[in-house]
Amino acid sequence: MRIEIDDKSGFCFGVVRAITEAERALGEGGTVYSLGDIVHNRMEVQRLERLGMRTVTHADLAALGGCRLFIRAHGEPPTTYAAARELGIGVIDATCPVVAQLQRRVVAAHEQMRPLGGQVAILGKRGHAEVVGLTGQVPDPTIVIETEADLDQLDFGRPIYLLSQTTQSIALFNRLGEAIRRRAADPSQITIADTICRQVSGREQHLTEFAARFDAVIFVCGRKSSNGKVLFEVCRRANPRSYNIEEGGELDPAWIADARSVGICGATSTPKWLMEEAAEAVRRAGEKMKN
Repeated sequence: MRIEIDDKSGFCFGVVRAITEAERALGEGGTVYSLGDIVHNRMEVQRLERLGMRTVTHADLAALGGCRLFIRAHGEPPTTYAAARELGIGVIDATCPVVAQLQRRVVAAHEQMRPLGGQVAILGKRGHAEVVGLTGQVPDPTIVIETEADLDQLDFGRPIYLLSQTTQSIALFNRLGEAIRRRAADPSQITIADTICRQVSGREQHLTEFAARFDAVIFVCGRKSSNGKVLFEVCRRANPRSYNIEEGGELDPAWIADARSVGICGATSTPKWLMEEAAEAVRRAGEKMKN
């Protein structure tokens, strides 16, 4: 059986930067408190917890005076930084530069729409940490769009400015942009700003080609990963024999029965060591089936 790990899968630049910052801070000793899971991957979170990281929520901030608070790659709204300053909490800011740039774009979009009576909308997953950070950049409401049905929230008689969460599907964003222009009373009053991270979005085409090359595909990602859900569907469309696991122990040998080749890939929040663990699980399962 030929087993190949996709060399383009795994942590994106923003996550690599955040993990590196976390390891540096933990290497200095003491506890570092991450505001939410540093990455949407349970196994990687557990690895960092063994080094001294603890995951907290906004409700825990009041008890963290004098401690170090880690802002993950997803970013946070300005209110979080203000609360930390007030409580005497030291902040380690690992917001992805691409996300930070998008946060500034959201503020600029509202400034452009405000005098026109316009609306700012963002393609994204409601409640996702990045989206919460983006919509919290200004007090004005930002409309979150998940599907084409959500476009009914918009007033098509007024100007609209559409942006996107960095990890969304380009195809979906383009489809929504076309639908907005089609329904708008005045299409010239519509601004479509593609703010999808190309390091992430470029993986869709790559994974389509990668998944099609194998008899079976094992896609490794955390259950909470929004990007993982999108990319797994990309694999499954290209190869119906694509299976999603969080760790090697979840592999069902029946998935790779009679497979002569197996591809291992993952999300932008999947560490390389987990894909290597999955590859080893496939190898062991293959050996057992031979015997």
